[in-house]
Amino acid sequence: MSTLPRLLTERSALFLDFDGTLADLAGRPDAVEVPPALVTLLNGLHQRLDGALALVTGRAREDLEPMLASPWPWPAAFEHGAVRLSPHGGAATTRPSGLARAIAAAEQLVARHAGLLLERKQTSMALHYRQAPMLEALCMSALTQAITDEPGLQLLQGKAVVEVKSARVSKGAAIEAFMQEAPFAGRLPVFAGDDVTDEAGFEVVQRLGGEGIKVGDGPSLARHRCPSPEALRAWLADALSLSSPRP
Repeated sequence: MSTLPRLLTERSALFLDFDGTLADLAGRPDAVEVPPALVTLLNGLHQRLDGALALVTGRAREDLEPMLASPWPWPAAFEHGAVRLSPHGGAATTRPSGLARAIAAAEQLVARHAGLLLERKQTSMALHYRQAPMLEALCMSALTQAITDEPGLQLLQGKAVVEVKSARVSKGAAIEAFMQEAPFAGRLPVFAGDDVTDEAGFEVVQRLGGEGIKVGDGPSLARHRCPSPEALRAWLADALSLSSPRP
């Protein structure tokens, strides 16, 4: 396992996925438990990096605000970058057309099969099959067929989930957009994620001279590894402690 990179320097910018990275995965998205000290840790990192911290997640803002903080305090890219909240509070949203057909196909599957869960977002949808893993192929086939005539949509398979989103957005594109803005511009990006949906982010940060951190098992472009969300939180807390001003 690679040694994790040094994080908190005046040249660092930090990007973090949520599910499976900062918090452990659960059977349902609404069952994820947020560690008690996570918000305090994120606030500390945000302050020590002079604001150069952003969450980059497939989650909708409406899902995460009740779990983490309301009003939302940090820059963030939600829904794989389709909804991006800039460091200065401005929000940009990319809404694809043709999503209704994919949602209808997912609704039919959920009505017929126990264990499936449809998650509707502003700009995308996610069909979760963690509680019915034998239905993976069926979910993939139905949604692939539903977007066959929609070139503006993209099928994205993650950990026990199939998502349909705009083909124009990705976590990598969101990170690139942040890196053109203060306080991120001119810094070296570090991105931690756990899923195939995070690979575009790893590619971007490493191309820009930064570091990617893969949380958990599986093939990855990331040059660094971390075994679990708990280990990542411990590394972040340690980096924050080491960087704090001494009395």
